[in-house]
Amino acid sequence: MSRKIIIDTDPGQDDAVAILLALASPEELEVLGIVAVAGNVGLHHNATNARKIVELAGRPDVPVYAGCARPIRRPLVTAEHVHGATGLDGPDLPDPQIQLQPQHGVDYIIDTLMAAEPGTITLCTLGPLTNIAMALIKQPAIASRIAEIVMMGGAYFEVGNITPAAEFNIYVDPEAADIVMRCGAPITMLPLDVTHQVQSTPERLGAMLAIGNNSATAAHAMLTFSETFDLVKYGWDGAPLHDPTVIAWLLRPELFAGRQCNVVIETASELTIGMTVADYWHVTHRERNVNFLRHVDAHGFYALLLERLARLP
Repeated sequence: MSRKIIIDTDPGQDDAVAILLALASPEELEVLGIVAVAGNVGLHHNATNARKIVELAGRPDVPVYAGCARPIRRPLVTAEHVHGATGLDGPDLPDPQIQLQPQHGVDYIIDTLMAAEPGTITLCTLGPLTNIAMALIKQPAIASRIAEIVMMGGAYFEVGNITPAAEFNIYVDPEAADIVMRCGAPITMLPLDVTHQVQSTPERLGAMLAIGNNSATAAHAMLTFSETFDLVKYGWDGAPLHDPTVIAWLLRPELFAGRQCNVVIETASELTIGMTVADYWHVTHRERNVNFLRHVDAHGFYALLLERLARLP
């Protein structure tokens, strides 16, 4: 039986690959809808990019919603320096034909969770957590109805990628992340500690291009564009591939390892704002609220990704 998911995202090249991976896996995952949030770039581009990706995957039936255009309390920080002016620079994808759904994305999340049997819908978050936090604020009853929140965000051993202390998705809206961490729903976190292990090396990108279909060719163009920043920054053979780890964990949890521990978000310190303080060694008695993943089989991850991309148009 397929797992029902809502993808909350700010696409973003790696977000786009994550969406493609989910849409290529209908036996395991039923994508109920995609909700855009401001993050990598502004909301308008992210909502457009999400629609481009569902059409690229041959799934224009998947509804796309626009959520929040700015963080709860702070000015929006974006990452055009990584993702390009549109957020999805690289491939030349046509303008989407499908329309955005008229309903606000936060209301869609609330209504869908309230209408479904409790514990049957998983939220997959690939960007800042603004939409999820606003849904929890507006309708607190959804917290007990969420099957799980699986998020790409945070770091502990790798610390930060937008500041020395903070990972981008958490940094953009730390207040939202704080609300989500405290909500009581089961949470699995795919932090930089995992995503920095899945590097899109020239060999892996070459295998992606060799698939030859439109989706894999576009994914190759996306990652070839977005990795240039990270290759200079880190000096590695390949750039980290962040967001697809969320979908890979749902499909193949045996590829990953971690532990339950407490994670809290720093919201006050000027120096470490947005830091995910993970009590990985259990030195406090705080509640173990997050399944914090630390290790991944990168070869198994890329084998899965390539196999699924080959299924798409």
